[in-house]
Amino acid sequence: MTQTITRKDFLVLLDNLLELAPDTLIGDETLADQGWDSLRLIEFMSLVDAKLGLSISPPVLTKCKTVDDLVALVGGRIVP
Repeated sequence: MTQTITRKDFLVLLDNLLELAPDTLIGDETLADQGWDSLRLIEFMSLVDAKLGLSISPPVLTKCKTVDDLVALVGGRIVP
């Protein structure tokens, strides 16, 4: 069975990963402006694997520039 998550819950997971207050991120933020670095990239890979059963490679992730890019990357796993 495919694991899914709501957009809101996914954004809260990203808030936690980036050590931001819950409900900070809305989607259009630039990752670099939110403290995204190589450590966060690895943590995100682990998080998405654990929560959604989705394996994402670093080269694919490095193409993401905004929070919405991350949402699009796991898009098939995000539900309303």
